[in-house]
Order: sequence, then C-alpha cells, then structure tokens
Amino acid sequence: MEAALGRAGGLAGTGGRALLGITGMPGAGKSTLAMALADAMGPRAVCVPMDGFHLANAELVRLGRRQRKGAPDTFDAAGYLALLRRLRLAEAGVVVYAPSFDRTIEEPVAGAIPVAPEVPLVLSEGNYLLMDGEWAPVGEQFHETWYVEAPEAIRVARLIARHVSFGKSEDEARRWTLGSDQANARLIAATADRADVLVRLD
Repeated sequence: MEAALGRAGGLAGTGGRALLGITGMPGAGKSTLAMALADAMGPRAVCVPMDGFHLANAELVRLGRRQRKGAPDTFDAAGYLALLRRLRLAEAGVVVYAPSFDRTIEEPVAGAIPVAPEVPLVLSEGNYLLMDGEWAPVGEQFHETWYVEAPEAIRVARLIARHVSFGKSEDEARRWTLGSDQANARLIAATADRADVLVRLD
C-alpha cells in the first residue's frame, strides 16, 4: 500500500489532472485498492468506477443479456469513454458528475460522484479498461494503468461471498462466479500485459 500510495501521489503531483486506471479480474481487489487510495489521498483524489456504466437491468432484459450481466457488451462503453474525456479536460469551474453503482439494487445511479476541477487525480477501476475493440479508446485516456491480481482461491472465495452478501444463495453465487464471472475473468486476464504496473494482493 505504501508503494501504491507513493506512485499515485506522484501522478497527482504532475501539475495537471491525471487519470489512473485500475483493472483486474472480478474479486481481485481493484475496488478495495482504488477506494483505499482515494481515502488516503483525501481531496487530492476521487474514485470513479466503471461499474456506473452498467446497462440498467430492464435494458439487459430487453437485449437478452441479463444472465450475462458483467460481460463487455452489458456496459455503455461509449458513455464511459465520454466521461473519461471530460475528466481529462478538467474544465475550470466545471464540476463533472459521474455515476456510481449500487450493489444493493444492482443498478447504476446517475450523478452520484462529483469531481471538482481542482482534483488532481481521478482513479477509475473496472474490468475492461485494457480491452480491444470498442473498449480500446478507453485505455488511451489513462495516464497510467495498473493490473491487480490475487491468488485464485482467494479471488473466487471473495467473489462468492460478495454475491451471497447481496442476496444470492450459496449455490447461485457459486454458479455465477464459476460461470459468467469466470468467462469474463478469462477475457480480462488476457489484457494483463498491457498494464503499466502489476499489483499483487495477498
């Protein structure tokens, strides 16, 4: 954490607005790391999660993708890209409002995270920051990207526990983790070598 905080602080001290992308497989600890950094840095950093760009459940049902929620095509990648571009600009006097994601209702919440123009570092964590295709321009917005990994057994156990804590039964949580989540994890793992920094969490 000390090394991570030092590196993030260096990005915040460059004299302008810097964007730090934190990616990794589901359950690796990227959200925990991003929030810990933001808390430690206080007013110098804000965390804006990619999860705020989940498509609404009703839209996923309409598209026939509800059972694959979390896959690359269940997010508004273009909307996320537009937000990152606005955040890079850091227009004087303009507060940018970013969406969050409420796990208790499994829905995004618009306008929940204010980012003031004087904040020097924006942390954004999510699964597909380094993907190809429509996601490729997303990765180009970050001044630096970190890939977070954790031991597989710990990652899977953590993910199952998270699903249970938000209402799934143990069996449902295990099926989702080893099914949809694991399919997404393989896609994300293939992007690890594109990151600037590898962060290993025990």
